[in-house]
Amino acid sequence: MALRLVLAEDNLLVREGVISLLSTIDDLELVAACSDPTELLAAVDEHTPDVVVTDIRMPPTHTDEGIQAARRLREVAPDVGVVVLSQYIEPAYALDLLADGTRGRGYVLKDHVDDVERLVTAIRTVATGGSYIDDDVVDALVRGRARAVDSPLAALSARETEVLAELATGRNNAAISREMGISQHAIEKHTSAIFAKLGLTEDTDANRRVAAVLLFLAGRAPTSAVERP
Repeated sequence: MALRLVLAEDNLLVREGVISLLSTIDDLELVAACSDPTELLAAVDEHTPDVVVTDIRMPPTHTDEGIQAARRLREVAPDVGVVVLSQYIEPAYALDLLADGTRGRGYVLKDHVDDVERLVTAIRTVATGGSYIDDDVVDALVRGRARAVDSPLAALSARETEVLAELATGRNNAAISREMGISQHAIEKHTSAIFAKLGLTEDTDANRRVAAVLLFLAGRAPTSAVERP
């Protein structure tokens, strides 16, 4: 029996291209094509597909509508697999997609959509409850993990990392003390340890705080996002 699909893509050319590709596969049946999340959820309710293939960015905000739809489907149609199509090699998007579980979820780069076997493999995998992440995104995750291990931030204890996160909000030691419920002296000790572990020992406290926060924010920022043409 053919797998029943719903496609959601607001770009007409991309939508027609994916429809054309899927039409060449005998065991796939496209039952609806949509252009926004509202139409997508209505189509799922009407057609009860096996798999949804959806763009990650659609109206109204063009941010992460595809991921939001996947989360909603986890609640209202948990047996429906979802393959998200994205033009971004951005591990954060993939991790958001899998945040509520990997079962029946896939992430494929639009650059690879013309590789019909890759797309079909992703569809078949999520239809059976598996998960599929594009190879390039996996590579980016691995590279990001390697950078995190090599970062001086990795030397910080959990408490020191928590203090540094508070420093990044712009709070002074007294405010951090109140927020964390520990003494101001303890905050000062943690701050000194942070400076030492990050190699920030030759400047004023004010400059060291700024440098530490910059290192913290750089370590948290996406390091592999590449906007595809």
